Formats: sequence, structure tokens, C-alpha cells
Amino acid sequence: MLIRGADLIARTLELSGSTKIYALTGNHIMSIYDAAIGTKLDLIHTRHEASTVYMADAWARLSGACGIALVSSGAGHANALGSLPTALAADAPLVLLSGHAGLSELGRGAFQEMKQAEMAASVCKASITASDARRMGHQLAACIRLAMSGRPGPVHMSLPVDLLEETFEDTPDLWPTAADFIPEPAVAEPTDIAPIIAALQKAERPMLLAGPWLCRAPASSEFQAAAAKLGVPIIGMESPRGINDPSLGRFAQVLAKADLVMLLGKPHDQTIKFGQAPFIHQDASFVAVDPDVGMIERAKREQGKRLVFALQADPLAVVRGLTTEAPATVARASWSEEVAAAVAYRPAAWPGEDSAEQGRLHPAELCRGLEAVLKRHPDAVLICDGGEIPQWPQTIQTGNRRLINGVGASIGGAAPFAIGARHATDATVIAVSGDGAFGFHFAEMDTALRHNAPIVMVIGNDATWNAEHQLQLRAYGKGRAHGCDLLLTRYDRVVEALGGHGEHVTTFDDLVPALERAIASGRPACVNVEIRSFPAPVMK
Repeated sequence: MLIRGADLIARTLELSGSTKIYALTGNHIMSIYDAAIGTKLDLIHTRHEASTVYMADAWARLSGACGIALVSSGAGHANALGSLPTALAADAPLVLLSGHAGLSELGRGAFQEMKQAEMAASVCKASITASDARRMGHQLAACIRLAMSGRPGPVHMSLPVDLLEETFEDTPDLWPTAADFIPEPAVAEPTDIAPIIAALQKAERPMLLAGPWLCRAPASSEFQAAAAKLGVPIIGMESPRGINDPSLGRFAQVLAKADLVMLLGKPHDQTIKFGQAPFIHQDASFVAVDPDVGMIERAKREQGKRLVFALQADPLAVVRGLTTEAPATVARASWSEEVAAAVAYRPAAWPGEDSAEQGRLHPAELCRGLEAVLKRHPDAVLICDGGEIPQWPQTIQTGNRRLINGVGASIGGAAPFAIGARHATDATVIAVSGDGAFGFHFAEMDTALRHNAPIVMVIGNDATWNAEHQLQLRAYGKGRAHGCDLLLTRYDRVVEALGGHGEHVTTFDDLVPALERAIASGRPACVNVEIRSFPAPVMK
């Protein structure tokens, strides 16, 4: 029987189990759409290529599987690239499949001819262009395997249109096996663990910092169990604000006291202020464990003799080894309690709460309302996106699953994030966004309606690009702050016009009932909350 390259791609995706495909159609991938008919593939048709990656990213983070984004060539591919830095920094495993000009036409001014693999290379773990139609199934399996192995992350594969349309005989050697999709195994030998145990035994105030992918289930549960057994605080870091992440309370104060900092899949970067004093004590030692040799080399370069041990390995395997091999640890109950209290700290009141403005809420009031609703829905997922406003709900101390824009510090992904999250869970999904950030992709509320994703968008609306406005105020003064004004748009009415549910909130008393009505509506909903402009929370 004859098949096309497109059939090979579609059925390989089906074999992988990653059948939720976030896509935007285009000339060079139409054959894949055709090939998807009759398969188990579920194509979610988005309104912008960047959204395909955001949705695949969120789906991957919550499901633990590899997300798949599918876009066309040229400008479609370029649009999708804008979301890849977010996935890369968040350690989100996904594969971006892009259509591509035909190989037979390259160098001749082909339609949408671009050096696509080169464009994507710097924001992916790997980026390739298929060159043999019969090998595309195995190449796609290898991309999925790579995305899930070691430090997870995005991988790109361009699919030339002539390869997709090429026909050939269907033979067994075309197809990858189930084993071809499985991530590379992670192991840690006892000899690898011994130097780490020695460093921990010597330290009085050790601190283990975990990277973004280790903040997610099920790894996060293993890390917390390890913290209890080892008597060592383990802190997950996934925010661009790093040690000043408001979800970590006064963490910066205790990190400055640590005498050993172990980086577990946590890049040595600006989020720990490059490991410099006074943010980390000048006499503190470092240990680095990472599957990425580049991260190991960076830690060596940055810390020199302060780096007492470095290991290229999977951090989760190392933590499992530590919990098995480590003897009884030095009693550090007071240190662990001090760290826990610092992370849990929240002030009794925030600046500006002692004043009021008619018709607008303080961001902290928005958080209190959200917190009450999240406690009523303990299985709900909270998504935080934007500049200043998402920092406020990150202070909420509930056990809900969370997804934030991450170390990449992008804005605008809230709606597509929420859709991908909703497809990964049957639970309520509440996404908080600023009004500026919501404007990037609010047309995806149409996608949510078409693809049965009842999400709740909560817009903190201050009619301002507030992150930049606050930066201008601090750097130049009020008289030189400009270019940040927006309209006080009724986004609730925009979503209602699409067919969703809308709520407009101007008082605290109306907030919780509005949120509950939005959840109960069973439709994509927008709760448009008028708020006052304040800088993001800072723990002092």
C-alpha cells in the first residue's frame, strides 16, 4: 500500500500518544490535516501560531507528556518562534512541527523559503529539517524522545512540503517502536552521590535549589520527601524574579545565610543574582547537578573554587540516590524551620491598602477573593501571566496547582496557557492576566469556545502597561512617565460578544460571587476587575 510522508507524520504522532495537536493551518501542512482524518489526532485550531506553542507548553507541563504544536512555513513558523523561549526557560517538553518550502525548490525563491531550522536553533534543545521522507517517522520519534530526556525542553522539526506529499510503499521499517519515544533513562551511581553527601554533612545551613521542571508533579513530591529525610530545605525556583519571587516570601533573606547552595537542575543565572554576595554569602560553597553540560560549565566558570562538586546527571535521579544512600543527617531543625517561616511570610497588609478608590480594587483585594475561591476548588489550576499583576496572585498560599509565565518572562500567554491546561485536566482553570498582556491573544477565547475549554480569565484592569509604568516612575520620575496608557476596555463584553460569559467587577463584595458565576457558567469566561495601579509586591 502506498502512503504519503504526511501519513507517516500523522500516524507517528498517533503512535507516540501525543494526540492533542495545537495547530494553525497553512499551505505547506495541508497534507497533514488530510492525513489526520481517521486517526486519533485531535487538532485544536488556534487563532495565532504563537498560541499553538503556549497551549502545547501548558498541556505538557500539566500532563507530563510531550506537547505538540503544528504550524505552517515562513511567517507562520516565525510567529510560533516567539513562544519557544518561554518553553525553553520553563523546561517544558514539546515539539514544534513547521511546514517548509520544498527541498527541490530551495535556493530558487520558493514560496515562504526561510532558514527555519537556523531561526529556531537558539530557542530549542535541537532544530532540524527533514531530508528523507521515509525517515520522518523515526526523526519525529527522536525529537519527542529528546524533548522529554534530561532537562526537558522544546525541539523543532521542519517538514518540507515535497516530503510530506511524497508517496512510497508502506513497510515495517518506516515506523518507530514504542521504545523509540521513551526518554533516556536517568541513573545516578553511589560513587556520584558520595561527594554530595559529604558536602551536605559538612554544611550547617545548606540550601537545595530546584529548577522549573522539578517544581512540577510528580518530581516536586519526591523533592519534598527528600527534604524531610535529608533535613535540608529544598526550594523550587521558576520565576523571572528569582529570589524576589513573591511566592517565596522572604526567601532572599535566608538564602543570604546559606553556607552550601546546591543547584539541582537550576541554572546559575540572574535569578540567584549570579551567586554574588551579599545575595549569597561570600564564603558559601556550591554544588551543581544538571543534565546539561553547558550549565555545569557555566557554574564552574561563575563560581570557580567555590564550586566544590559538579555532576552532569539527572537531578531527580541524584535526589533519589541521596534519599537511599545518605546516612542520618546533621540535625538542622532550626535552620529548616527558619527557611520555612521565611518562605511562608506574608505581611498583614500591603502598601496602599489603608486607602481606597471608588470603583477600583487594590490588587491585594483581588488576591483575597481569588484565594477564597481557590480554597473552595482545591483541584483548580491557577495560571499567572503578565508584568505586575500576576505577581500578586503568586503570593496566594494554597495547595492549588500553578502555572506561571516562567523564567523567560514573556507576557500574553494566559489565554492559550489556560486552554492547554484545561485540556490536560478536568479541573477548573483560572488564569490571571493584566489588561495589556490579555490583549496579545484574547482572540483565543474564540478557540476556547470552539474546542470546549471552559476557562476563567481574570483581568486585572488598570488601563496601563503597569510594569513599564512602574519602571519609568522609579527610573525617571512621574513627570517623565509616558507611553503606557491603555483604554479601560470592557473585556467582559468582548468575551460575551464571542459567546462566552462576562463579569464586570468594581467592588470587593462583588468579586467572589462573580468568580463563582463564571466557574458555574461552564463556558469560557472573563471576569474583568478594575484595579488600582501598584507595583508588584515586595517582601521586606
